[in-house]
Amino acid sequence: MVEYKLVDFRTFGDNRGNLVTIEAEQDIPFKVNRVYYIYGSEKEIVRGKHAHKELEQVIFCASGSCDFILDDGKERVTVHLDKPNQGLYIKNNIWREFTNFSEGCVVMVLASNHYDEADYIRNYDDFLKFAKENY
Repeated sequence: MVEYKLVDFRTFGDNRGNLVTIEAEQDIPFKVNRVYYIYGSEKEIVRGKHAHKELEQVIFCASGSCDFILDDGKERVTVHLDKPNQGLYIKNNIWREFTNFSEGCVVMVLASNHYDEADYIRNYDDFLKFAKENY
């Protein structure tokens, strides 16, 4: 079974609006070393198409929605993200793709490590081989 977890962030709201808090090593299971966001993707575009050997991520839609396709080499699941106060925790060794972007979608990513190209597996067949060797 593909391992992932939906994480509900603390939300505080009143007649002025809402405030969401996300605290490293409390709401997410790692120290955040990198933050980035993705916007302007058309509905049918597929992004991601890679896995990480070590990196962990918590991903959420700050605005709008999209679908994440997660694959551990044995099973594929689709997770729909559409709440700015709920994140998707993805461990390492999981192939990820995301698509079905709503208009105005902004995807925020909190990453456990700094960018390291050597951590990426960008070819699906290489990922399947890596996953088989690491299970």
